[in-house]
Amino acid sequence: MLGKLNMDEFAMGSSNETSTYGNAVNPWKVDDRQLTPGGSSGGSAAAVAADLCLAATGTDTGGSIRQPAAFTGITGIKPTYGRCSRWGIVAFASSLDQAGPMTRDVRDAAIMLQAMCGHDPKDSTSADLPVPDFEAMLTGDIKGKVIGIPKEYHMEGMPEEIERLWSQGAEMLRDAGAEIRDITLPHTKYALPAYYVIAPAEASSNLARYDGVRYGRRATLAQGDGITEMYEKTRAEGFGHEVQRRVMVGTYVLSAGFYDAYYNRARKVRTLIKRDFEAAFEAGVDAILTPATPSSAFGLGEMAEADPVQMYLNDVFTVTVNLAGLPGIAVPAGLDKQGLPLGLQLIGRPWEEGDLLNTAYALERAAGFVSKPAKWW
Repeated sequence: MLGKLNMDEFAMGSSNETSTYGNAVNPWKVDDRQLTPGGSSGGSAAAVAADLCLAATGTDTGGSIRQPAAFTGITGIKPTYGRCSRWGIVAFASSLDQAGPMTRDVRDAAIMLQAMCGHDPKDSTSADLPVPDFEAMLTGDIKGKVIGIPKEYHMEGMPEEIERLWSQGAEMLRDAGAEIRDITLPHTKYALPAYYVIAPAEASSNLARYDGVRYGRRATLAQGDGITEMYEKTRAEGFGHEVQRRVMVGTYVLSAGFYDAYYNRARKVRTLIKRDFEAAFEAGVDAILTPATPSSAFGLGEMAEADPVQMYLNDVFTVTVNLAGLPGIAVPAGLDKQGLPLGLQLIGRPWEEGDLLNTAYALERAAGFVSKPAKWW
């Protein structure tokens, strides 16, 4: 262990601008701006990309390993829900959170993932399944594999560079011997709204323990303040704006009059999204190729203040994987016209991380991404 890294407060953010400790900065630089390394695992992504460490851990609730990996030109894998223990992670959304490795390449990801996986009796959602030798499965042979291209991921207004990279990625996999097949995941358009109901709802419940009583911060109280004032002041001072926003949204959607209208409906949508993926896999698809992010890294401060919904749209390609509990990996595949890295995402069958890593290995070899940020820090 070399040390701890910065991240968005309580893992709530897509740009590492909500951290208590200030912004994490992307080591890639193309002009005089400081760029986001992505979030929430932004410090991990920046440290690996800058060669400050061999690898780092990240957590992924809606894309928080894969999105920063794509923004910084490294590899990040979110395993199947239950493959890695969640014990020791501060809970954000317990049904979505998963830990995973952030590394320089796919081989390192396979080595580190194998070390991280396994059954943990301290986590009731941890799967008691044997962990294969992921590194030994990296043959690069994907002949006969079927790769699905979901038509719903062709988003309106998506930059041409990302569309082009996605097509090139499909061609690379075809050249490596895979069959490319167009598929449909019809409920994709409901994924973001469902995610931003379920995740804040679980967060409001999980963060209720930060009340100034048992541990952590306690506000300084005025003469005559009672327990209600202590709760109010502690939570107002102790949570940043984005965390407060999500706790309030979550509390609202769980409240008596709105529980069925929002939370229960979102849970039903989640089931439909999961079924879309199951149907694709039952039809013979081995992995699904999508973009990892809707853009390359943007400047710090460019989006955070404008509109939180704009920031939430950064997770548009990644949240479906968490809602369905599937493994997903981001692999750097090219540079945009500014010279910033762009990543592609591969989504695999549940519990088949070895197969997914091998497909990612074939893509990595074909893409031949070796660019590094120039050292300016």
